[in-house]
Amino acid sequence: MKPKILIKNGLVYTGNAKEKASIQHVLIENACIKTISTEPIEVGEDVRIIDAAGKWVMPGFIDSHTHYDAELIASPGLNESARHGVTSIILGSCSVSAIYNDAEDTADSFTRVEAIPREIMLPLLEKEKNWSTPKEWITYIENLPLGVNIASYVGHSDLRSKVMGMERAVAEKETATQAEQEEMNSLLNEALDEGFLGLSTMDNPWDKMDGDKYWSKKTPSFYASWKERKVLIKTLRKRNAILQGAPNLVTRVNAVKYMAVSTGIFRKRLKTTMIALMDLKADRFIAPLVGFASRVFNRLFGADFRMQSTPVPFKVYYDGVDSVMFEEFPSGEAMRHLAKNLEERNELIKDPKFRTEFKAEIRKKFAPKVWHRDLSLAVILICPDKSLIGKNFYEIAEEKGLHPVDVFLDLIVKYDKQIRWTTTIANDRKEKYKGLYNFPYNLISFSDAGAHLTNMAFYNFPLQMIKNVKDSIDQNKPMMSLEKCIWRLTGEQADWFDLDCGYIKEGKVADMVILDPKHFDTVDNEVEEAPIEAFNNYIRLVNRNAKVVSQVLVGGEIIFEQEDFVRGYGKEKRYGRFLRKMRLEKL
Repeated sequence: MKPKILIKNGLVYTGNAKEKASIQHVLIENACIKTISTEPIEVGEDVRIIDAAGKWVMPGFIDSHTHYDAELIASPGLNESARHGVTSIILGSCSVSAIYNDAEDTADSFTRVEAIPREIMLPLLEKEKNWSTPKEWITYIENLPLGVNIASYVGHSDLRSKVMGMERAVAEKETATQAEQEEMNSLLNEALDEGFLGLSTMDNPWDKMDGDKYWSKKTPSFYASWKERKVLIKTLRKRNAILQGAPNLVTRVNAVKYMAVSTGIFRKRLKTTMIALMDLKADRFIAPLVGFASRVFNRLFGADFRMQSTPVPFKVYYDGVDSVMFEEFPSGEAMRHLAKNLEERNELIKDPKFRTEFKAEIRKKFAPKVWHRDLSLAVILICPDKSLIGKNFYEIAEEKGLHPVDVFLDLIVKYDKQIRWTTTIANDRKEKYKGLYNFPYNLISFSDAGAHLTNMAFYNFPLQMIKNVKDSIDQNKPMMSLEKCIWRLTGEQADWFDLDCGYIKEGKVADMVILDPKHFDTVDNEVEEAPIEAFNNYIRLVNRNAKVVSQVLVGGEIIFEQEDFVRGYGKEKRYGRFLRKMRLEKL
């Protein structure tokens, strides 16, 4: 039997933007919310009482863009999201899922582009992967001690390599035959039958394969034309499933294709979501332009199109040049390709011709880019030469009388990954948050949780957004109501993805978080380092916010309180569940 819990005297935000928060009492029995009342609820001695006076009670947050596919297997509590009140996550993003292929091909699809250590993911899959169908995968994860709820896309790269074989799937001029397209479609239908959300795709050339077999090949989805994808998109449209994609971030032109495919004039519209709407330092015009296009396609052409947005500064950390951001221009791509042969890579970096090309690409003002490539905004955090710590590359160049690019490349040759630096590439202007937070055609949630373990950490993005909105209200310059803010993080996404979560409502499963607003001063976007015990204590970047999260409940049970998880969390007992898409059309 599940425990009985009464949360009393809390300011309850239901997850509905139109319902004003009020002091209420919430009774939880057998995993579900039994009663919500403004009047006191009488209970017996067998009921755990939480006095939430002065605190905020709300639905657990939803993170709709993660890459927890590997961590889920090793550490199913997904602690770093759960501790911040995230109770439901979506994985299988960006065309890569861990369903159909063998351990090696699956690991090689993930580990380079998502910056998950291959030396950890590959042995983990070799040990654990006993599934090769969506149904078998669900059976496997439902036998894990899940901490939070899991929903998933099936990855297009996963489908394509399964059907074509990885060698053909990553070949430049290979196209799936009609029979192979039909087989991929059959596998997609198989996943949809099991409640998967839809299909994730990838058109960005940054996403490269790891391993020895196909090193530096792009992930399989990239090589598939839209004509080849036609039968899959037809199935998604017919079955009310979702297309998630990433456009070519170098040219950006095919972003329009994702918007167009969503349109519903003379046909059923297709739910489509694409990464990512951000206020880029490198291009201040791209967010307004994408926003305008999104409005046009949704309002005039009947699309159901959503961008994905992180509501916090996009701050990244680099070890040398070990970052996907260097894949967006040719000379950076050349360095990354030689990452396994440092001697050869360093010879390339020393070549004057290479340096001339690198300098030219760095200073191109109007080239499409995500990384701003401004070395005056890149601050050194760790370096064997302690005198360089805290300085940016321009400052060092002035001291040495050298070009900043020469200083940067010389330090890479000398120290490689021993030099760690940071910069913010997007969402650095708080005055733009009101527009971002209120834009109706984005989904607030793009954390990439479970990936880029040493490069970034946005696990606490819901808390940061709530704090920013709260601060604006306290300053009499409200960006939005708190009710709307919490709806954007919970109920809005539950409705769009058709998931049974995201609301505090009688009869709903009790996935909830209780916050203490007195401690919002501890919420920020700073990072700390912490080991992943199940990853051989691999160190990753995390967020910490002392005392602001009082309790987190999943499936009607407390999983986190008093700054710690309950005993055995993520190891002994299952709290979360597999979330199936509720409204999928049948074949």
